[in-house]
Formats: sequence, structure tokens, C-alpha cells
Amino acid sequence: MAVLRVKFTKGQRDKLAQVLWLLNWVSVVTGLILFSLGLFLKMEFTKKKELMAERDLQPVPNMLIAVGLVACVINLLGGKICYDCVDTNRFLRWKLLILPYVICSFFFTVCVLVGALMCYSMQEELEESLEEGLHDAMRYYRDTDTPGRCFLKRTVDLLQIQFQCCGNRDHRDWFHIQWISNRYLDMSKQEVVDRLHSNVEGKYLLDSVPFSCCNTNSPRPCIQYQITNNSAHFNYDYLTEELNLWRRGCHQALVEYYTNIMHSIGCTVLLIWIFELSVLTGVRYLQTAMENVLRQGDPESESHGWLLEDGLMETACANFNIFKSLGKINQVDVATNGDPNIDRTSVVHYGPENLPPQPTPVAS
Repeated sequence: MAVLRVKFTKGQRDKLAQVLWLLNWVSVVTGLILFSLGLFLKMEFTKKKELMAERDLQPVPNMLIAVGLVACVINLLGGKICYDCVDTNRFLRWKLLILPYVICSFFFTVCVLVGALMCYSMQEELEESLEEGLHDAMRYYRDTDTPGRCFLKRTVDLLQIQFQCCGNRDHRDWFHIQWISNRYLDMSKQEVVDRLHSNVEGKYLLDSVPFSCCNTNSPRPCIQYQITNNSAHFNYDYLTEELNLWRRGCHQALVEYYTNIMHSIGCTVLLIWIFELSVLTGVRYLQTAMENVLRQGDPESESHGWLLEDGLMETACANFNIFKSLGKINQVDVATNGDPNIDRTSVVHYGPENLPPQPTPVAS
């Protein structure tokens, strides 16, 4: 029994074809939107690539870009097919192509859904990438004279100013990193030498942070050096006073930033998927209704359209049998070694139950 069977008159078929022609043109625009969203996300990842570890985050934008381009091609073809479905004679030109087109549109619609789900499933990879990338960027903050790292100081400072954040998790991350280059350390001072020798790794560690961690909204001048030393500042208590530094870590700030972008893109792609699914449903009804008109031979007659000609289980079993028969054909090809002169129907596959008779040994 057909699934969701609907009867169409000649006028209803023409109206459906005209609406689908218009919707396919709208789908071309949605394809351009998908392409633009993927390109935008790819550029956002590229802008902060110095702050990210070498994680594979590109499948999401690449998927959206590819699906957007395919959407433009498929919907342009679909618009032409729906436009010709108004006339039965013009529909005959697409009779053999319309079913493969519907199948390709179905898989394309599935890809749109996969792209939307990927926007929501990359959270863990994104957090790990930012965690490692920010740690490395802070570790190389002082290497302003090293090729390939000379711009990291500027990148981290701009990040902390723009996103109003400090450190990886918080400002105390800077206490465990030598962020001042040896080039700017006065080795003639005993205090500097003693601090270098007091560290096992020979690092110059301070309870201080870069200037970009300073909160510009604080009325008090920024305390960025000797943060934990109460006696070094007037009317100051490190444990009880609210510091005039950005309190949020840059990892949290970037995760929230990219999560909002990806969730917004995912929501948009889901809406596009619903729209594409409705267009695919309409094209399927139009295809089956027009094929039934051709069987009846009267272009003005009523015809039925459906999503599946048989039930869901029957369709699944029929498709399974098709793949099963294809597998048997491949087995025959192997048995005949691809020789076209061998009659395939005469090839016998011997098993334990049908072995050829063995000759009886003659007694000597």
C-alpha cells in the first residue's frame, strides 16, 4: 500500500509544479547562504589559528561549503524539471532522469542535516584545541625575536583586550610562565639573577601579568606587578579586594564566542534542512503523479501521488534484494574470471554438498 497517497487533478498538478519551480529558485539562495556560512566559519577559524592547536576543525566549514555548492546545482536542475512538468510532452524528456534526481536530492538533504548536527557536535574538539593553543601561545609570548613566533605577543595582547580576558583559565596562569624576554632582563641586578637561579628550569617567574590584562573599567590604576604582595601597594589586599584585572579566562571567552557562532549557524542550517525536505517531498509527489498520468495516457485525468509506492518495510526489503542480486552477479563474474565467452548460466559453484564424483581407484 502506498505511503501518504494523495489525488491530484490537472490544475493541482500544474499549481504544484509552479510552486516547486519557485521554491527551487529560493533553494538556490539557501544554497548560497550555506556556502557563505561555511566560508565565514572557515575565516573565523583561520583568524585565530595561532591560538588553536592542530586539531581537525575544518570538516564543519568544508561540509557547509560543499553542501552549499551542490545545493545551487541540484536546485537549478530541479527548477527546470518542475517548470517542464506543466506540459506532459516536456516531462517525457525528464522521465528517466527524475528518479535519480529525487534520490540525489534525498542524499543531499541528509548531508544538510549532517552539517547542522556537526555544528553542535564539535564542542569537545573546539575546547581541546583552544586549551592547547592558548597554552602554547602564552608560552611563546616572550619570543618576539624568534621567526614564526614574533607576532604571538601582539596576538595575545589583542585577544585579551578585545575579549576582556586574562590568561588561559584566569590571570594566575601567567604566574607559571616566563612572559618577559631575557632580552629585557638586567642581569647586573642580583635580584634578577637570584630569581633565575631559584627556578629549576631557569625561568624568570613573577606574580605579574601583561598590561593587556588590565581592566579599563577599574577606577584604580592597574596593579599588574607583585599582584600577591600586599605591602607593595597602598590600601591593597590580594585575597579580599577585587582585582582590577579581567577576571574571565581567554579559554572561556573564545569557547563562548565560537559556540555562539556554531550554534547560530547550526540553527540556520536546520531551518534550511526543513525547507529542503519540504521541497523534496513536493518533488516526489509531482514525480509520482506525472508518472501515473503517463501510464493512464490522458494528460487531463486525475492521478495519484505518493512518497513510497509500497510500505516502508516492503521498500526496504525490495532495495535489499536489489543489492543482494548485485552481489550474486559479482560472484558470477569472479567465477567466470570476467570471460564474456563463458555461459554464466552454466557456471556451477561446487560446495561440500555437490562435489563432482571421484573416480574409483583400481586395485593393483
